[in-house]
Amino acid sequence: MSSQQTDANNDASSKAWRSLRENLILITIALVLAFLIRTFIAEPRYIPSDSMLPSLETGDRLVVEKVSYKFNSPKFGDIVVFQPPPELQRRGYSQDQAFIKRVIGTPGDTLKINDGKVYLNGNLLQENYIKEPPLQPFPLVEVPQNQYFMMGDNRNDSNDSRYWGFLPKKNMIGKASFRFWPPDRIGSI
Repeated sequence: MSSQQTDANNDASSKAWRSLRENLILITIALVLAFLIRTFIAEPRYIPSDSMLPSLETGDRLVVEKVSYKFNSPKFGDIVVFQPPPELQRRGYSQDQAFIKRVIGTPGDTLKINDGKVYLNGNLLQENYIKEPPLQPFPLVEVPQNQYFMMGDNRNDSNDSRYWGFLPKKNMIGKASFRFWPPDRIGSI
């Protein structure tokens, strides 16, 4: 073998190694960025139940934005993904199992349900997003500081604050902000 062939083989081997190394670096950077984005900024979620009908359907896929609640408090009407509160964990739900509900009461608010109507701070809520009015009454409660009253839009088929109490803010993962599946329902939430 001539020295020219050896040099050509070494050069080709060196180029292949540099290319492989660059690809490994790019893959590593992409994985680290994906991890950081999912952990701190946004993540995809899947809707497993009918508790948020008609707003969200079983099988919908959402982007959950995680940044805004670091700087602002959740507001009435926000749809929030959260870890089960202590009462649900006592009932056997694991901490990493996510729930999704709508914020109905914020700290200091009073709520009650009477004759299929929800009253917030003494005022009747006009709720055009629910499937049907709630069938069960619920006594007057005041939402404690740093906690929230959560309800599903499918009021008569939702495991929500009426059954397990208030949701601590620290359990909130983020705000459901965008539906990306199915294609015919893509858009903001």
